[in-house]
Amino acid sequence: MDVRLNEEQLMIRQTVRDLARGRIAARAAEIDRSGEFPWDVVELFRQHDLFALPFPPEYGGLSGSALTLNIAIEELGAVCATSALILAVQALGAYPIMLAGSDDQKQRYLPDLASGRKLCAYALSEPGAGSDPGGMQTRAVRRGDQYLLSGQKTWITDGGVADTIVVFAKTDAKAASRGVSAFILDAKEATGFSAKTIHGKLGIRGSNTAELFLDETPVPAANRIGEEGEGFKIALRVLDRSRPGVAAQAVGIAQGALDYAVGYAKERRQFGKPIADFQAIQFMLADMEAATQSARALVYWASQLIDARSRDVSRACALAKLVAGDAAMKVTTDAVQVLGGYGYVNEYPVERMMRDAKITQIYEGTQQIQRLVIGRDLLK
Repeated sequence: MDVRLNEEQLMIRQTVRDLARGRIAARAAEIDRSGEFPWDVVELFRQHDLFALPFPPEYGGLSGSALTLNIAIEELGAVCATSALILAVQALGAYPIMLAGSDDQKQRYLPDLASGRKLCAYALSEPGAGSDPGGMQTRAVRRGDQYLLSGQKTWITDGGVADTIVVFAKTDAKAASRGVSAFILDAKEATGFSAKTIHGKLGIRGSNTAELFLDETPVPAANRIGEEGEGFKIALRVLDRSRPGVAAQAVGIAQGALDYAVGYAKERRQFGKPIADFQAIQFMLADMEAATQSARALVYWASQLIDARSRDVSRACALAKLVAGDAAMKVTTDAVQVLGGYGYVNEYPVERMMRDAKITQIYEGTQQIQRLVIGRDLLK
């Protein structure tokens, strides 16, 4: 796990850190309070070329490195989980095209995504098919040179604001996961397509989470990614690459909560001295630091394996997601405890961080699914 950041990665980390702390941190509480999608943050990302990080230079990108991307996601997550998710999902939605798209599809879609001119999303989950994508009910029926998509997707991050959505649907209703195919939907132009925003979330409240409805929505056959029946394999390849992004978000949330708890402990006085002087608090902070650093090491390691195209990537990415999600939940909960009653009110950011942390144990595969991936890989 000898991961060393190069000069470019160190520069990008500092640039994103300055942007996050100087421009986004002050917006985080209002984004959470209003629950409105932060278009101003999107514009900020466009102006500073952050959307270019997931993409290789030949498509207008800056990097294409998973490690570089996840360093940026971590820095954003330390101040605003919603903002970090915007960048993570831009990568998630583009990965099917990057990993399995044709040259024509890459040329048509990736430059606009790399510039941020268009946002994208990834539509896999359904009301009855979350951890079991093979059970999806959305159908894609071939009609000449196009497919007609019908069905419902749910929990789709940025589904209501995205221009480009990769939709997974069954082209063979009897073939379970082997009947799944992937399609690129031009959402703003599509007929028979609508999106409904899901409100009332525990955390990441400013993120657009949507239900998608498709009623014989036409998609050109030229927009199918890969061959019929290859969709599930594509989805698994994408999740291997995207899970460290969620893990990086979790590490960022944990680091933000830890930093705030340390600062608070130095200033809050009880029994005539700062609570940082008490061993009970010191031990809590030490455990929070250990959890955060351990998770970061796994995220960087998994990201490096992705960049090296290692065969061990599935287990490593599942480990990173599992450890980082649990670390974020524990560290933020402990940060609330360090602040005591003040940690329980939204005047202070740690209660928001605790709420935001929970989703990192759920999306991109629950913690239980990560354990299945790890266990099966160990025993195969």
